[in-house]
Amino acid sequence: MSAAVPPTSRDVARLAGVSQATVSYVLTGKGAISPATRERVLKVAESIGYRPNLAARSMRTRRSGRLAVITGVVAVGNQMRMLTGASRAADEAGYAMETSSVDGTVEDRTERVLELAAGGQYEGILTFVPVLPEALSDGGDTPPVLAATAFDEQMHSAGELAQADLMEVFVHALVAAGHRRFLHVAGSQEFASARARRDTYLACLAGLQSVQGLDAESLGVVGGEWSAESARQAVLALPDDAPPVAVLAANDMLAIGVLRGAAERGWSVPGDVVVTGWDNAAFGAYTMPSLTTVDVDFQAAGRHAMHLLIAALRGEAPPARGPALQRIVWRESSGAARPPR
Repeated sequence: MSAAVPPTSRDVARLAGVSQATVSYVLTGKGAISPATRERVLKVAESIGYRPNLAARSMRTRRSGRLAVITGVVAVGNQMRMLTGASRAADEAGYAMETSSVDGTVEDRTERVLELAAGGQYEGILTFVPVLPEALSDGGDTPPVLAATAFDEQMHSAGELAQADLMEVFVHALVAAGHRRFLHVAGSQEFASARARRDTYLACLAGLQSVQGLDAESLGVVGGEWSAESARQAVLALPDDAPPVAVLAANDMLAIGVLRGAAERGWSVPGDVVVTGWDNAAFGAYTMPSLTTVDVDFQAAGRHAMHLLIAALRGEAPPARGPALQRIVWRESSGAARPPR
């Protein structure tokens, strides 16, 4: 395809082996198009770089081809990862996604969502931050407004993204590898994710001791900040006879502090101390030893949320959930520990 001549819907139809009307139906969400045909058309459109003329489409169909995503006032870190996933899903389906950053209270955000829905500029709206139920819509007389709340009022991870079930997997894997002494280095308790990881750790150790009768000992929960220094100081404060000990850190930055503190004590990892983190920060693959951690797929969460909105727009059944958003990345710092079979 010549770079000087933009590809057209006719080109997509020819290469996909369908009519031009079918291409239009796929890109506008109209008509009864099979999932296989829709996927083929979208793949061809992407492969040749075809993008529909949204302005022309709006004049012909009264559809804008635009979707809005509501975020906190500053979208950084995990919010940006979710937005990336949502944007790619929207683009693949032929929509342009725009971000609206809203500050203030839940009432302020609700008012803004209602304004956007009434304005007629967007075919659908997705919010990643809390709004009141009155802002939500199934797409009857107004554009569909869906909540895929991934962040709380402070823009900290919430809901499924803050779950800590894999903390229990860590503990049981370490027990199976022979460990009996544990320590949790906690993050700031202002975060739902930090509270969930602490609570899961405590419940799991209590269950091992009282239900299973295992001689498992917790050296407690220490820390309470998201800083490597707080974790380093926590390790330096441990008694000399603490090893062998399994340290479960609430995130990778804390785990780095644990590694540093262990080195200063002359304790080997994973010999005297084993360490796990959370979040799969890029540096974790390059520490010595490399860091066992939990990967949280914020992009996949954003993609799924956008797929839900697009399904609502097209009157389709909600798409099935994909793989779990969290998975353990086993590396050297946890020694021989692996998930129990």
